[in-house]
Amino acid sequence: MSEEIRKEENNEVTETKKPKKSKGKKALKVIAIILCAFILLGVVASVVSAIGNKANLGKAQSFEKVAYENQLVPEKDDDGNWFFTADRDFKVLQITDVHIGGGWMCAKKDSMAINAVAAMVTAEKPDLVIVTGDIAYPVPFQAGTFNNKPPAKIFAELMETLGVYWTLGFGNHDTEAYSRYTREDISDFYATGDYKYLIYQPGPDDISGCGNQLINIKNSKGLVTQSLYVLDSHSYTDGDILGVMWKYDNIHQDQIDWYADNVKRINAENAEKAKELGVETPEVVKSLMFFHIPLTEYKDAWYEYIENGFKDTDNVKFIEGDAGESKKVVYCGIGDDNLFETVQELGSTQGIYCGHDHKNNFSLEYEGIRLSYAMSVDYLAYPGIYKLGSQRGCTVITVSPDGSFDSHNENYYQEKYTSLYDKEPVTMQEVEQVSEIPAQD
Repeated sequence: MSEEIRKEENNEVTETKKPKKSKGKKALKVIAIILCAFILLGVVASVVSAIGNKANLGKAQSFEKVAYENQLVPEKDDDGNWFFTADRDFKVLQITDVHIGGGWMCAKKDSMAINAVAAMVTAEKPDLVIVTGDIAYPVPFQAGTFNNKPPAKIFAELMETLGVYWTLGFGNHDTEAYSRYTREDISDFYATGDYKYLIYQPGPDDISGCGNQLINIKNSKGLVTQSLYVLDSHSYTDGDILGVMWKYDNIHQDQIDWYADNVKRINAENAEKAKELGVETPEVVKSLMFFHIPLTEYKDAWYEYIENGFKDTDNVKFIEGDAGESKKVVYCGIGDDNLFETVQELGSTQGIYCGHDHKNNFSLEYEGIRLSYAMSVDYLAYPGIYKLGSQRGCTVITVSPDGSFDSHNENYYQEKYTSLYDKEPVTMQEVEQVSEIPAQD
């Protein structure tokens, strides 16, 4: 073979190999560019989020303290539980589903939520605020972050600035499976933070969840006139880690046992103290209960009310509100628990208050127990909800020294709820309630 032919063959081999090498380099270059773009986007998102959170933290700290004539100051009893002493009506303000995102995509909506909470708390001047879950909403495709601590900090700073005593129960969104901080982490943040007005307690270590709490209201004789129970209703279950199938958990049995033990203990201690004082006291101390995800009895009660043509039945008495959610209407736990039956058996808890379903704000008496949704704050989680106003507000609960109580929902878009900042324009929509019982899964 001639020298020229060998050179031609070598050139052909070289020419066929070069393109392959070039394609590999191009692919690596594209991957490198994409990675750099993601890193840059992450850096930009973090910077923008930090700027937005700093601005909202500043807003949270800009309000005046609530002006009380005689603010009640809580103390701790020998068991380490908080209590208030009051011979007058005691006002609880329930706030739910604040949904502060804390990311670069939602700074303006977070600002609206801060303003709404500040306005309602300032006007109502409650003795205690109980938040029934979802202070935070670190869902990345809506909030633009996985970090669930900034929303907790912003809200805590807001309440500290307002100077109002408060506590919370966790919701499903406060600590998502993909969130930067776990439920235990956020619980520790609340429990160990330098917040004078936060009376949150993580709860007993040997029962399920974080934030199972007992708060008592006593009269000046030291007798308990009302107990307030806050429970962790947990998050998702049955393999639905991300919550995309709406499979929500229930209150666990060890929590129910803890509740029952406390009811019996307080009854016994109250009776003993009353005997020492030579006064009469009710055999059963009355109580109220707060958590995030509704019991299945909310669904049972509302379905029975629908089936009877939106009229009262022997079991159901309508009090107020609407069911604005579609499809299932009530998104309760999917399992079975005996909390409602235990409540009936013990005869202590007169009312149960939850959140979770943002467009539901109805209150019913079901088999002698009042089941109530609070009005929500949410500007972020439900698409377009920041433009709507009929569902947004709070729940005012008044507890009397004789153990009785009353409650009602208040819409945010009233003149009495004013603040340093203007309210956003909204549509006060008419609620279209589901008129037939939804098909069961």
